[in-house]
Amino acid sequence: MSKSGWLPAAGEQSKALGAPEYEGGHTVADYALSEDTRRLIAEGVPANTRRAYARQWAAFTVWCAEYGRQALPATGQTLAEYVAQLCLAGQAPASIEQALAAVRTMHRLSGHTGQPVTEAARLALRAYKRQRAENGGRGQREAPPITIDALRAMVSACDLATPIGLRDRLLLVLGLALMGRRSELVALTRDDVREVADGLEVVIRTSKTDKDSRGETIAIPRGTHPLTDPVAAWRDWIIVLDQAGHTSGRLLRRVNRHGGIGPSLGADAVNVIVRDLAVRARVPFADTVTAHSLRAGGATVAYAAGVPVAVIAKHGRWAPASPVVLRYIRAVDRWRDNAMRNVGL
Repeated sequence: MSKSGWLPAAGEQSKALGAPEYEGGHTVADYALSEDTRRLIAEGVPANTRRAYARQWAAFTVWCAEYGRQALPATGQTLAEYVAQLCLAGQAPASIEQALAAVRTMHRLSGHTGQPVTEAARLALRAYKRQRAENGGRGQREAPPITIDALRAMVSACDLATPIGLRDRLLLVLGLALMGRRSELVALTRDDVREVADGLEVVIRTSKTDKDSRGETIAIPRGTHPLTDPVAAWRDWIIVLDQAGHTSGRLLRRVNRHGGIGPSLGADAVNVIVRDLAVRARVPFADTVTAHSLRAGGATVAYAAGVPVAVIAKHGRWAPASPVVLRYIRAVDRWRDNAMRNVGL
């Protein structure tokens, strides 16, 4: 592995690309990549995905070495055997899916034109999912959406007389109103948010679905409730930052117990803050709430209010046909368009 922690080292990559054969008059120089180039290629994958895939790839290569199998390129039989081992170990299906995705991505980034055959591995995984379901196991665990009532309860749990409370209030309100990912929220700077006549305009400079980082401006209307009005939440936090001398840089920052404003907030901290406030506010299923609950909640309450699916997908920076958005919609429809509603039970 290279210093990037994701792409193969130069020698491994040259071999993977077929350099020893010198096809078409090529020499080893034609297949060489500098460390800077490998780093840039690796960083083309989103940071969270890169870290997760690096962990999965490391685990796969260790397993291959232990069992005398070749990791790159991997055979379909190797992948099927590895998936079976993960199933026997009781790993979550989503984690196993991620492991397969990591192996396929590594093959592609290493220059292999042919992807490893995954049919047998996926059949094994399908059987595992069925067995789990028959034994009472749960499917993929999803963060419950935060409703408007839950959001207000969580904001009420914030001490708005303190910098921490004002920061957490803005985090909650922006998270739902932006349908924001953790990475998007912590990346916001003061310059990315500006107040306009109708509310706030927030620039999302890059996102999971904006692979070329073109950026997008999201409009957030003014609110009608004093606790959850996005403009009020932003103004109150800006005053705190101004008083602390942070007139530029990251918008959401760490706050110590004495109210001191520190460096930018980390993505993992966002999860901790959101879940803690959910527990304190005693919202339903608080122990399973994550930062993604705000994103899911934004989509859910928007659809329940009659917002078209295409508008929700664009606002939340989902792909137009994202199955994730459709899951949120089905959750609303199963009650709104229920076959048993008004039948006289």
